[in-house]
Amino acid sequence: MNNIPFKAQNELNKLLAGNQNFVNGTPTASNMCLNTLKKYAFHQEPYAAVLSCSDSRVVPEIIFDCGIGELFVVRVAGITAGPNVVESLEYAVYKLKVPLMILLGHDDCGVMKYAKDNYPNFTGHFDSILKCVYPVLDKKEDITCHNFFAQQHTIWVEEYLMKTSKIISNAVKNCDLYIAKAHLDHSTGVVSII
Repeated sequence: MNNIPFKAQNELNKLLAGNQNFVNGTPTASNMCLNTLKKYAFHQEPYAAVLSCSDSRVVPEIIFDCGIGELFVVRVAGITAGPNVVESLEYAVYKLKVPLMILLGHDDCGVMKYAKDNYPNFTGHFDSILKCVYPVLDKKEDITCHNFFAQQHTIWVEEYLMKTSKIISNAVKNCDLYIAKAHLDHSTGVVSII
């Protein structure tokens, strides 16, 4: 975790500590009530944006022990980065000034399995998702493990965001944003930084 701006490092440490609370079964988030929602009725101040899979087992607010108002979460199957996803993340960076973005992949991702089983063909189903996943397989690396594939895809998503979004790439270059690539292990609940 070198060269991380101070503010982003603090927020990342907070989220990793929250993940440890989740793993230990000792969550502490108390801001999950109507009073908290009322506090943020007309504004929001999230300290991190999270791009995660829409998989029902991957719920960033729970696995990072957070409540209302803390995270700006974008969820999409396979953390695939189409135009709406990119623009949602740009909104978090440009308008909400989040100092930290987490790209959160996970074990046993159905999108990775589907892509691996059908590569290089398009099936008429989920083609926009496959277009976002196949570039990793196009590298011709020997990817036999779906979990390794998911991690390689998370790395590719960061590269894609840096190439396609001036808002995100400029924020990173100006040290206003740090992108952390992370992976959730379903057997332990631990989020590891890639």
